[in-house]
Amino acid sequence: MVAINVSEEKHPSAIWLSKLAGATGPLVGLLALCVFLSLGTDAFLSLRNGLNILDQITVLGIMAVGMTFVILIGGIDLSVGSVLALAMMVMGWTANIAGLPLVAGIAVALLASAVSGLIVGLLVTLFRVPAFIATLAMMSAARGVANMITDGQQIVGFPDWFMMLAIDRHFGVLTATVFLMLAVVAVAWVFLHFRSEGRMLYAVGGNPEVARLAGINVQLVTIAVYVVSAVLAGLAGIVLAARLDSVQPSSGFGYELDTIAAVVIGGTSLSGGSGGIGGTLIGVLIIGVLRNGLNLLNVSPFLQQVIIGIVIVLAVGAETIRRRRA
Repeated sequence: MVAINVSEEKHPSAIWLSKLAGATGPLVGLLALCVFLSLGTDAFLSLRNGLNILDQITVLGIMAVGMTFVILIGGIDLSVGSVLALAMMVMGWTANIAGLPLVAGIAVALLASAVSGLIVGLLVTLFRVPAFIATLAMMSAARGVANMITDGQQIVGFPDWFMMLAIDRHFGVLTATVFLMLAVVAVAWVFLHFRSEGRMLYAVGGNPEVARLAGINVQLVTIAVYVVSAVLAGLAGIVLAARLDSVQPSSGFGYELDTIAAVVIGGTSLSGGSGGIGGTLIGVLIIGVLRNGLNLLNVSPFLQQVIIGIVIVLAVGAETIRRRRA
């Protein structure tokens, strides 16, 4: 917090312009992408396609909020895809095999996710394990446990009301899962902008030692951030289960890369201390719109991976140039 204030006192106009550029850059890119795809295919600008894009980004959007918190403090979380699968399997086993109500299964799944995040947070803070290694280890462990729960088998068959969360469009527009994603984004935005605890994340990411000297419990903040990231990954797993009406331990492969990409494309710095939820939401939309548009243009899935990789490199390069100018 002190580090942020000091920089603003030194260069207030430069800081303001930097924040403005960081907020508008991804938005300009999203608008340009929409214009390009609308010229390439008539189906892109339809209301139905727009609603489909929103449905498709719900899982990524929820996970990206947690990843934003992690990257803001200068960390990284490679375990979110595996934690998503773990939460799905715990919920499925609790509800379909143990015979408990589905609501109880959801609660147990979120608890399992929180424990996973707590373990990572303790490894990073108390045992000084680099975040990359700690989350890489959790990625493997959570995936292994997810497979052990049902010996690698999927679980199908949930109550109709659960599946309808991702199908029934309220007011004829948005599903309950989309509303949930928007609620998570809104709460996170308010937290970062209007709560002192939210500003602590920027302080820790900017300079952990200065944050500590300013009275911030850096270890507690770090642990809390990894717990929140894991819980949101578990929540995303529940949303994915509602969309698929099934759970399987192989779910979530590669999701951690898409999540990190969305956050970085949205303007959050990998070195920590700058960025925000607004940019992350735009980054999620860019990935969702790009995948949707490439599918409409009948682009090969393999080429899609190459194109998205190029977009990530361009986004990181633009962020580097912006930071140097700032």
